[in-house]
Order: sequence, then structure tokens, then C-alpha cells
Amino acid sequence: MIFENNQAFAQSLDRQDPLHPLRDEFLFPRQHNAPIIYLCGNSLGLQPKSSRSYVDQQLNNWENLGVEGWFEGETPWMYYHKALKGLMANIVGAGAHEVCPMNTLTVNLHLLMVSFYRPAAARFKIIMEAGAFPSDQYAVESQVRFHGYDPKDAIIEVAPREGEHTLRTEDILSVIAAHKEEIALVLFGGINYFTGQWFDMPAITKAGHTAGAIVGFDLAHAAGNVPLQLHDWNIDFACWCSYKYQNAGPGGISGIFVHEKHFSDTQLHRFAGWWGYQEEQRFKMQKGFHPEAGADGWQVSCTQVIPMSLYYASLRIFEKAGFMEPLREKSLQLTAYLCYLVQEVNKSLGFEQYKIITPSTAGDRGAQVSIVAQYNAKEIFEAMVANNVLGDWREPNVIRLSPVPLYNSFEDVFLAAERMLTISKTLVAHKK
Repeated sequence: MIFENNQAFAQSLDRQDPLHPLRDEFLFPRQHNAPIIYLCGNSLGLQPKSSRSYVDQQLNNWENLGVEGWFEGETPWMYYHKALKGLMANIVGAGAHEVCPMNTLTVNLHLLMVSFYRPAAARFKIIMEAGAFPSDQYAVESQVRFHGYDPKDAIIEVAPREGEHTLRTEDILSVIAAHKEEIALVLFGGINYFTGQWFDMPAITKAGHTAGAIVGFDLAHAAGNVPLQLHDWNIDFACWCSYKYQNAGPGGISGIFVHEKHFSDTQLHRFAGWWGYQEEQRFKMQKGFHPEAGADGWQVSCTQVIPMSLYYASLRIFEKAGFMEPLREKSLQLTAYLCYLVQEVNKSLGFEQYKIITPSTAGDRGAQVSIVAQYNAKEIFEAMVANNVLGDWREPNVIRLSPVPLYNSFEDVFLAAERMLTISKTLVAHKK
């Protein structure tokens, strides 16, 4: 059987992996006096060991400087976000002036839609993926209603073909072309949270622009997961959370991207706040909003120092890794290995108990593998958790496993599959 020799093979891959030492930069939860095999970075990344020192630095500044911490010390809070911007830009393929850490994801999506969803009599519709994460659905519905439209009329959803789980790029482009005279905005996730499909962002952007629409992306599952080139792909705007693949802690700060081509557009609407005002003039407290240059002009409230410090700790590890290209190379190997082992589990069982619904083409997926369990799905997931394998559950029968290249090993992937097989033999072997 293939599983008899696979652990030694996995260990050999780990010895050859130049990123393997980064695993020691993270804290793994423990259960039954052993580390958990953590394959849930698609939901919440692990805590960097350095997080505590970055937070403590700011707590010490608060303790020792009080309000003067905004302007004094090694990291004055007034400018703290600037320490993150260059690192963030490397994560998403942008200029530092095009990104800014602020707020949380759906708040930022709303703020950006204020600027970039500008419906008119002829153009008022939004094209998005069917089955987008609920928060995106709710945000879009409420924005449409805010402008006086019925979501049933204004939102066009692109769904997979019957019997398929993922979207075909040609179908997305076809829907955009078919509605080119009436769409104001194309808004997609970069990676679908349920299937792990990485959409063809450059093609969608080009098609949307050809149709005369603005194009934006929710990168919750893409930022820190796959290599992005937001500037070069000419994407208009994007936002993301930092707590999944970027390990900035539960409810961690969000980030935004606004393409520099929009910076000179004085007609853009925005919900303004003091912190988005021109930095050099901010404390004159004058009437009339004049935005700071670049993405910083979309800030509303003051710098969230503690959440930013957590994000900064993780971004420095990305910097140590060489940012996204080395991580992507390892990620492709990890997911390919996991997909292979899932098929080996099926072979050992003698029937297809598990069906992978994440795209089989490596370039069409990120670090996530979504697996439909044919029988006893919830029982299998719960048994895996009880046996120190923590993935993610989605109704009605999908187990999501995400080997994250910053901290997961090939041996993690092997052990997860091995335990899946052992559990399956107990719970579903009689089904064949």
C-alpha cells in the first residue's frame, strides 16, 4: 500500500524544503498532549510567535508615552500604518501608495463601493459570483437598495453549469459581454471560499473594462495565498482581511487597494473621516474634506495600532520567506500531494468516498482543497478533529483542508490523509 512508505517520503520533502524552518515561527494549538495538525489557515491563520513582542512594544509605548505615543517613540502611531504599506504591496502586487491597512473587510467593501459603484439609469447592475461569501452578498444587496434598486433587478449572479461545482471562465466572460450595456460594476472574490477556485482575475478585469464597468475584488481568500498583481492587472479596487492566510489574529485589520489611475478623479464619492484628510493639514481642524494622497485618503478613523502590530508581525515573516513566489511554489506541491493522497484513500477504500471539488488544474486553485464526503461526512470531520486534524466544515458535506506553505509540512499532509483513511475504514467501509 502507498501509505506504508509515504511518511518517509513526506519527511524527505520537508528536509528539502527551504521554507520548512519558518514553521518554527508559529504557535500550534495542542490537544491530547500533542500539536494539532492545523489545516485551517483558510479560516484563521496560526499565531506568529513574534506577535506578542510587536503588541508589547505598542503597549509599552502606551504605558510610557500616553497620548504622546501618537508622535513620539520608535514607532509613532500617527505614521504606524506606513510601516506596513510596503510589505502589503508586495503581498498583492501594488505600489505602496495604492494600499492601506484599515478597518475590517466588509466595512472596507462598503466604503469602496461608495466610490466605485455609481449606478446610472442605463448602467446600474452588478455582476458577481453565485455562492459568494454571505457577507459580500449582504453588502451588495444593501448597496443596491441604498441606491433605490431591487436586488432581483440589479444583481446578476454567475453560477456553475448544472452538475459542476466551479465556474468556467468563458461563462463569466460571456455573462459580462451579454450585459455590457447595463453593468456598472463587476465584483468577484479572488478565490471562492467554498470550492477554493482561483478566478482568472486578469481576464475578468479586461472583460469588465471592455464592457465599460468598474472591476473590484474581495481578496479574503486570495491575499497571502496566491501571487497577485493588482496594479499590473489594472484592477480598480480590492479589499481583504488579514486573519486567514496572513495570520494577523481573529478579526484582524483589513487592507484596501485603489489603483493609482483613480487618484486624480476629484468626482469620486467617498465617506470621509478625519484620518483620511491630508496628513500635513490634519491638525488644523479645518472644514471641507481634502483627502490624503493615494489609498490613505480612504481612511475614515484613526490608526488601529494593536491590530496593525499583529499584522506587521506576520508581514515580516512573509518578507523573510521572500513574499509570494516561493510560497506559491511550495503551496502547489502541498495541494498536489494532498489531492494525490485523497485519491489513494479512495483506492484503499475501494470506492470514491471522497470527491475533490477544488479545480484539478493547479493554476486554478490556491492553498485550499475542498472535499465532498459521500457518506458520514460530519462524523468523519468530527472524528478527524478528535484525532488532532483540524480542518474546516461547510454544509452539507464538505471538508476543507488548507495546507499553508508558511507553516504546514508535507508530513502534516500525509498524517491528515492517513488518519482520514483510518477513520473512513471504521465509518464508511461497509458502504461499498
